Amino acid sequence: MAAISVEDYEALKDRLAQRERELLLERLLVEKLKLEIARLRRDKFGASSERLEHIEQLELLVEDLETRCSALPDGEAQNRAPSAPAHHPPARKSLPPHLPRETVRHEPACSCSECGVELRYVGEDVAEVLELVPQRFKVVRHVRPKYSCPRCQTLVQMPAPSRPIARGLAGVNLLAHVLVSKFADHLPLYRQSEIYAREGVELERSTLADWVGSSSRLLEPLMDALQQYVLSAEKLHADDTPVAVLAPGKGRTKTGRLWAYVRDERPMGSQAPPAVWFQYSPDRKGERPQGHLKRFNGVLQADGYAGFEALYEQGRVVEAACWAHARRKFFDLHQATNSPQAHEALRRIGELYEVERHIRGRPPEERWRVRQEHAVPKLQALRGWLDGVLAGTSSKSELARAIRYSLGRWPALVRYAQDGRVEIDNNAAEREIRAVALGRKNWLFAGSDAGGERAATLYSLIGTAKLNGLDPQAYLAHVLEHIGEHRVDRVAELLPWNVASLLDRGAVEELQAA
Repeated sequence: MAAISVEDYEALKDRLAQRERELLLERLLVEKLKLEIARLRRDKFGASSERLEHIEQLELLVEDLETRCSALPDGEAQNRAPSAPAHHPPARKSLPPHLPRETVRHEPACSCSECGVELRYVGEDVAEVLELVPQRFKVVRHVRPKYSCPRCQTLVQMPAPSRPIARGLAGVNLLAHVLVSKFADHLPLYRQSEIYAREGVELERSTLADWVGSSSRLLEPLMDALQQYVLSAEKLHADDTPVAVLAPGKGRTKTGRLWAYVRDERPMGSQAPPAVWFQYSPDRKGERPQGHLKRFNGVLQADGYAGFEALYEQGRVVEAACWAHARRKFFDLHQATNSPQAHEALRRIGELYEVERHIRGRPPEERWRVRQEHAVPKLQALRGWLDGVLAGTSSKSELARAIRYSLGRWPALVRYAQDGRVEIDNNAAEREIRAVALGRKNWLFAGSDAGGERAATLYSLIGTAKLNGLDPQAYLAHVLEHIGEHRVDRVAELLPWNVASLLDRGAVEELQAA
């Protein structure tokens, strides 16, 4: 071993001390960020979009720092400076009991290696390791023997089982996997094709596209039942998002829209199942939502889109505005300028959300009573404060624009305080639209207007399944297996909440068989 000089030794010692200090700072930063994430998760008021974006950025940073800390050599991690706090890994949770168990026994020799006497069993140590079984393709062979009667020569054979796609090679579980991968996990079909090829199965993108089109056509009857259920509610949430759609023959894309209409009465203590109904349109003309909601009567919670105005003017639809949208104006202003007035507006709106935190899941009558006692005085004080600030602010300033947005929609903004069925914001719809926005980053554009309509069908069924706590892949597989032979006038029996118990029982039986 070569000797090391004193100078090199001191340099190495300094480098090690510097690395230990960096490691300490990184671990302190991780702990600080974890505390901030925990605080943000406990924070129940404010617009969810800003909270979620901030939390996601922090979690990515924590993930990177923890990965860097874990990647250090064991010796370097152990020899950190004495002043550094001990790194305590999170408490390990027990593995889920419903997972199948495979036991591997590590038996020693039967006799003692020291004296040769036969060993006596005194106990055992058990350690569990979570393992992943890669997805497997298999071929199911449907064999139909033929029999004939020796007397009359009658030929007997069972009828061929129905397939979700006539003469198609895909089973219901594979079809459901392709659909969920595209519309829930945001994997475009060409990427799925590459993944399947690594498993040794060549499935062209065009083949997968045919499967998606045929499956969505098979599922279309459910959309009428879902629409009828959603529009029968007394209160709806609505939102829309742009979708790039390929314009045939023009070599470019146009902008279509996906509209989400959400029925979710859980915050007011109702047992009615939640549901989301998506609709596609090639543009954002007001006639689109007006056509979608022509059979709806009740409270519509949405943003300030002018296309809804005709519905409100008819009197059968009551407008309820969204405090998250109003808050966002002040949030953006505070982020850009650190305006004290914007900060005060955010604080006051936060107090309104704090009231809501205590009554979530309570009956409408109780929600109305608490809001009258606690929220209405805060709303009155906020209105007076906004009027006063606006009077002393330049009419062309961003602060004035933010205030005028709230004051201009004030009757609709305070509607929730007068009706216990109504929410303070429209986040129920924004959460469903978020799934479309995530997918849009991966598949970039729809191939046609028909593709937009297929997307609306799949986003509706997958979103509704998730709202009801179902595995969307298991749900779609069940529907694809049964809808072809199901009576059209009873297709509502295949909506997610009506098959939940069947899926739960099937999962238990599958685990027992495993």
